[in-house]
Amino acid sequence: MKTELDHLPVNKRRELDRVIQILFEEFEDAHGEPTGARKLGRILKIILYGSYATGRWVHEPHTERGYRSDFDLLIIVNQKELTDRLEYWEKAEERLDRETMILNRLRTPVNFIVHTLQEVNDGLAHGRYFFMDIARDGIALYQIDNSELHSPRPKTPQQAFEMAQRYFDQWFDLAVSSRRIFQFCYDTQQFPDAAYNLQQACERLYYCVLLVFTFYTPYSHNIKFLRALAEKISGRLVEAWPRETRKHEAYFNKLKDAYVKARHSEHFRMTEEEFAFLAERVEVLGTIVNELCQERLSELRAQL
Repeated sequence: MKTELDHLPVNKRRELDRVIQILFEEFEDAHGEPTGARKLGRILKIILYGSYATGRWVHEPHTERGYRSDFDLLIIVNQKELTDRLEYWEKAEERLDRETMILNRLRTPVNFIVHTLQEVNDGLAHGRYFFMDIARDGIALYQIDNSELHSPRPKTPQQAFEMAQRYFDQWFDLAVSSRRIFQFCYDTQQFPDAAYNLQQACERLYYCVLLVFTFYTPYSHNIKFLRALAEKISGRLVEAWPRETRKHEAYFNKLKDAYVKARHSEHFRMTEEEFAFLAERVEVLGTIVNELCQERLSELRAQL
């Protein structure tokens, strides 16, 4: 696997050094002083993938779109337990967000996923495009040894088309179902359930497009994280969520929070304006996801 970062500016390389330091500090803090098998828990590799690995990053924070590429990182660990995001990685995520959005010590947002080496190699063995792209383009920022990932086994065109079609049929239908439940709950003034199901519609649309295009999604309920992953597939997805005002981003963040707070917090509220804006944008997202997935399925069908 490649290890060189010569294509990145010096300031980006320094940022990545800082990110790696934070990840290790927070992992070691979360890991504590374990005994038994947990004592052998390790980070095996940290791999930079996506636009900063391939040299195609975008940095347009002051434009109307307000888009800037993230550092995308795959953290590979040696124990399944260590992939638990809540127990081992939540504080790292919070600290990276704080360094970026509040302290401005990091200029580049960071997204990371965590898998075991077996999960990554299984993904390669099953021809999942997401892991195949990482194996091809990824850059190891840290590795405990020089061991290589397994060689990918691409799917046949027929297998790829059939899998993509199954993912689309499953997840787009589920998104439509959540959207209908949202409307029923809203019309009957069951507003917490309305907010929750609108969040579910958005989440499922992102699952849909990620699975159709990459055969992979982290089954996270954080739609901000899912949005960042999905928007790397096509810039058209950026159009679904305006970012030119803080108000619009605050509305999106409220939808993100609805997954937990709409069900468990008596203080959670959405205004009519927020519901109207969010419902409209989820409809736009659904239209874009449907168009992108139909185009992708046509491409795969043409390869049969």
